[in-house]
Parts: sequence; structure tokens; C-alpha cells
Amino acid sequence: MRWTSSVRNFFLMPAVIWVLVFTIFPLGYSLYAAFHNVTNETIVNRMEVPRLDKAGEPVLRPDGTPRMKTEVVRETVTKWEFVGLDNFKRLFTDTVLHEAIKVTAIFVGVGLAIQMTLGLALAMLFNRDMPGRSLLRTIMILPIFTTPVAAGYLFFTIFYEEGGPLGWTGIPWLSNPSWALFSVIVVDVWQWTPFCFLVFLAALQGIPDELLEAVKLDTNSNWTTFREVLLPLLMPTIVIVLLLRFAEAMKVFDIVASLTVGGPGNATQSLSYLAFRTGLRFFDVGYASAIAYTLLALVMVVVTILFKRIRTIYA
Repeated sequence: MRWTSSVRNFFLMPAVIWVLVFTIFPLGYSLYAAFHNVTNETIVNRMEVPRLDKAGEPVLRPDGTPRMKTEVVRETVTKWEFVGLDNFKRLFTDTVLHEAIKVTAIFVGVGLAIQMTLGLALAMLFNRDMPGRSLLRTIMILPIFTTPVAAGYLFFTIFYEEGGPLGWTGIPWLSNPSWALFSVIVVDVWQWTPFCFLVFLAALQGIPDELLEAVKLDTNSNWTTFREVLLPLLMPTIVIVLLLRFAEAMKVFDIVASLTVGGPGNATQSLSYLAFRTGLRFFDVGYASAIAYTLLALVMVVVTILFKRIRTIYA
């Protein structure tokens, strides 16, 4: 039976509504807010109202007039003031934002380098016959299924300096700025290295055995085989994993919020967490939207450059 267009539209409509409500509308709303200074003002009004008894009737004076009381009514009013590009101009002079960009760059650069390298090394290790390979592979990918918030609280317990499992080391895991950023990177590496490992392992297992056997006839060097044969074949997969992990790492929020809360000071405050604090704690919604769009622009620029590079290489 062929589906009619009305049936197809019926099944597509929930997805369309979801995209419009939870993607398009927030993007448009935040872009509108980025050009405004949004402030909340509390207006206090005092009015005289009659006193009421338990039955809800007015309490009267001896002369028959109702007794009055002063009632305070507070009303919060949100004001939108168009400021043009002022919020975006603040980006160039905000030292806290510059520090957040530096923290995000270190987190993404160091974290991705470790994840990609370690994931590829583990994939090479598991791409051979060994006892209990299936069980070990299953254990390896378990961290992927942990939510980032849960991982953050788990490692907060591990890194706790007063009685935690690693407290005996004497290392200030969460109280020293450098060690705190390192701790955040460790959590991200622990959770997402299995993802890189799994994808690389699937790519390695897709390489024909006949090709590898032919290579062994020319050389016995594992390094030469990896550099001249395996690495070029894996390069498209490596680039795809790099793009996926880059876009995800740039948005890091959960681990920072649950593990360090951006501290000590601003040592682990990422761009996403700065936008959250600016908008939902300091209620500077306009500037927070400008920060969020700056993060979006950075991700889009880097991803676009990498895509063009891929097209140039594999065209």
C-alpha cells in the first residue's frame, strides 16, 4: 500500500513541530535578546483594602465604615531596551570572557588530542585475537552510557581531597586552578575515549584482511604498515570523529557544573558555563545570548574550515 501525502505529513508533523519549538524558536529568541538589554524591575504598589473576618466579611468600625489595611503588591516587569551591537562590543573588553575562551581552547585541544590518540591505540590493540576480547570491549564502552552530570559527581567524590580515594596523593585536584582544569579534562577523556575507540575499531575491522596480508609480504614493520596503509585508510573516520567530538567538547557544561562549578575562581569556566551564569544567575540575558552566539560562530567557522579541507583532500 502506497502512503498518501497526508499520511506522510501526519507522521512528519511531530518532528517538524519539535524542531520549530525547541530549535528554531530558541535561536530566534536568543538572537533577538542579543540586541537588547533585558532588565527585570520590581514595582511595589501599596493599596488600602478592607479587613476581612474569618467569614470573609468586612470588619466594621463602630461608625459602620470598614476597617482598612495596607496591602503591598509586588510586580516584576521585564523591560527590553534595544542597544544594537553593544552586547557584542562587550565581548572584546570582557576579560572574564577571554579567560573562558582560553579555558575552552585548552580543554578542547588537550582533551581531543588525548581521546583521539588513546582511542586509536586501544582500537589497534583490540583489533586482534585475544582472550576475553568481547568482554573487555564491553567494559571499555561502559563510560559512554554515563550522563556527564553523574560522571562529574562521581569524580568529585574520587578527587575529594579530604577522604577521597585519591586524597592520599596530596594533589589539590579541585582547589588548584591548573589541577582543576586537568581534572575536568580527565573526566571528559574517561567518558569519551571509548566513543573514539569504538568508531576506530569498527573502521579497522572494515579493512579487508587480504590487503593487510599483501602488506605483510612487503614489510614486517608494524609502524610502516600503520603509517603507509592503515592511517590513510582511517583518515576519513578520524576527521569525522574529530568533528563530532570538537562540536561536543566546545559545548562542555555538565562536567564543569557538577565537578568544579567553574572554579576555583574562573579556572574551569567554559564558554557555555559563562553564558549560563551570565543569563540565569546574573540575569544579563542580552549579553548571555551574545556569548552563546559567539560560541556558535566559533564552532561553525572551525567545522566549515575542516569540511572544506576534507573536500580538498578527498575530491
